[in-house]
Amino acid sequence: MKKIYLFALALLGVVTLYAQKNITLEDIWKDYTFRPKAISEIRSLADGEHYCILTRFGIEEYEYSTGKKIGYYIDFSTLGFDKNTVVSDYSISNDNEKVLLATNSQYIYRHSFVADYYLYNTKDKSIKKITDKKIRLAEFSPNNDKIAYVFENNLYCLDLNTNKTSQITFDGKYNHIINGTTDWVYEEEFAITKGFFWNNKGDKIAYYRFDESEIREYDMTMFPVDSTYPVNYKYKYPKAGEDNSMVDIYVYDLNTNKNTKLNISDNDYQDRYYPRMQWTMEDNSLCVTFLNRHQNDYKLYLVDVNTLQKQVIFEDKDECYIEQPDFVTFLKDKKNVIVRSERNGYQNLYMVNIENKKVTPITNGNYDVDKICYIDETKKQIYFTAAKSFSYNRELLRINFNGKKLEQLSNKDVQGIYTADFSKNGKYYISSFSNVTIPTIYTINDNKGKTLVTLENNEDLDKKLGEYDIEDKEFDSFVNENGDTLYYWIIKPTNMQEGKKYPVLFYVYGGPGSQEVLNSQSRFLDYMWFRMLSEKGYIVACVDGRGTGMRGAKFKKCTYLNLGKIEVEDQISAAKYFGSLPFVDKSRIGIFGWSYGGYMSSLCITKGHEYYKTAIAVAPVTNWRSYDNVYTERFMRTPQENASGYDDNCPIHYANLLEGNYLLIHGTADDNVHYQNTMNWTTELIKNNKQFLQFSYPDKNHGIYGGNTRYHLYTMMTNFILKNL
Repeated sequence: MKKIYLFALALLGVVTLYAQKNITLEDIWKDYTFRPKAISEIRSLADGEHYCILTRFGIEEYEYSTGKKIGYYIDFSTLGFDKNTVVSDYSISNDNEKVLLATNSQYIYRHSFVADYYLYNTKDKSIKKITDKKIRLAEFSPNNDKIAYVFENNLYCLDLNTNKTSQITFDGKYNHIINGTTDWVYEEEFAITKGFFWNNKGDKIAYYRFDESEIREYDMTMFPVDSTYPVNYKYKYPKAGEDNSMVDIYVYDLNTNKNTKLNISDNDYQDRYYPRMQWTMEDNSLCVTFLNRHQNDYKLYLVDVNTLQKQVIFEDKDECYIEQPDFVTFLKDKKNVIVRSERNGYQNLYMVNIENKKVTPITNGNYDVDKICYIDETKKQIYFTAAKSFSYNRELLRINFNGKKLEQLSNKDVQGIYTADFSKNGKYYISSFSNVTIPTIYTINDNKGKTLVTLENNEDLDKKLGEYDIEDKEFDSFVNENGDTLYYWIIKPTNMQEGKKYPVLFYVYGGPGSQEVLNSQSRFLDYMWFRMLSEKGYIVACVDGRGTGMRGAKFKKCTYLNLGKIEVEDQISAAKYFGSLPFVDKSRIGIFGWSYGGYMSSLCITKGHEYYKTAIAVAPVTNWRSYDNVYTERFMRTPQENASGYDDNCPIHYANLLEGNYLLIHGTADDNVHYQNTMNWTTELIKNNKQFLQFSYPDKNHGIYGGNTRYHLYTMMTNFILKNL
């Protein structure tokens, strides 16, 4: 008997020794146990044979061909910075002799920030501060002898030879006039903050001037803990149907110190946007992108800044809308420009002849091109990523200018998301790759796709994940009532029991052109939270319904003029489909979403209350009339033109339908989706005597992060799910 007892103890010890761990919220949001290693701020040096990366300790230089570290391009410990100084960004001059360092950054909105900028000389190792003020967007001129920057909405230029600073504009004023950068809505919806551009010769600067003086202000109350009284913060925010800033484009000539206003388009200020501008290969030729207010008419204007003559070299029109414009590529032959367009129903590449305006397809596939990675003008080849195999993958491809010899350079045997950051000479690229089972791998490849060096494979994270009893995402699809195939991922509970039915939590975003069903490690910490829930017996799933991206224009634009209707129909279809599966408890289906996803989850628990027991909405839009005009009007036109489209699918009109368990969360300092959305929504729910939980995070923006915030937020959501689903 004693021997049996001892054997049992020994066996128990072995089982305990090899028992796998369970994920905790502390692992995810306090200790960041699962944070993958990354390589950040990669910059190719001018020779194309070396590159730099930014670390906490310095800017490190490496060799492309071997991946070996050459040394520190800049060792921060030698600069005399105090221990609290953090370098958040850097740029290297074209001659590799100077470096701009951005330190102690303070963010304004999602992308914009002010910082202390320092100029470092790589030859004599000297460093000096550009100015005692916090400035924005400091940038070298192409010939390396000047730095332009923005301070308090005015544009300045520092001459490095004379050490003299010239003020280019003088009328900048907060909430009135902006020079050299952009207003809130351009930054948020056109993803552009730098509003000035050097020409190739370095003797002219084109820049935006925004007059936002007549735009209505949004007032946010802040609650600093060290202040007896709250503080009011006001900024310009044009809501749907309301006036935009009056935007003009100027060119400053450094030789004559003269500013010249360009007359680009005859359209009224309120019927046009200029979301991009860039110099061509000619020193005096500026390209300006035009969009009408409906964002379905796109033009490329070429302006001779000396004669002020202009011409349209390319135009795209669409029955719905043009996808957000990006910068185009002017070739060194000075005759052609490469653009992206959905004119054949998919996002493809085209060659446009500047002289005769002829548009020639380069790619012509029934798949969407994602990004142009590199253009080799000598060999007349383009490297790009695209969703060629499935919408949830990205392949790295190469094609000739004439549309022939399409080749896949990324691994054909291992699907996932590939990116490519090319060297200046195009001989190498640094690739990142991940899929749902493989944490991000960084490699150096030659331009034929051959892997030369593995820089980081996140092996430690992979081993760490092996200690936990977790399931990976699986991909599958179903057909909705409309006959459309919808892709989804699913994470099943560990050690599922045959015959047992499990609750389901859907994660949703669903906005136009978005994607959450991706074969990658995107939103990795959320991925770990979903896996934690699966350990607790929940199925977690995500469905990309109609309106989402990388499946062609028809699939994406079917939600035009009526946001929320079709998307919610597809989420309800998903609930029905999953409810029919033998291992799903259809009485315990919930949904969670953030931003547009919060809008979706709020509609699902109201319009779809028969199918959803529980919903969590974080920072939701609850009335499109309260959101910004560039985003909303792109998909809905104005409220004056499309009142029913704005009202028919807003949660505030369905408060009477709320049933089940609902948790509403918002940051009070959300400059994007205003806290007003939650307050108005709360008012309607109270009017209809609906019981729900609502939580506010003081002074937190749309991301709701900082300090202990994420840990607190995910603890609250986890407890809500465990109790109510």
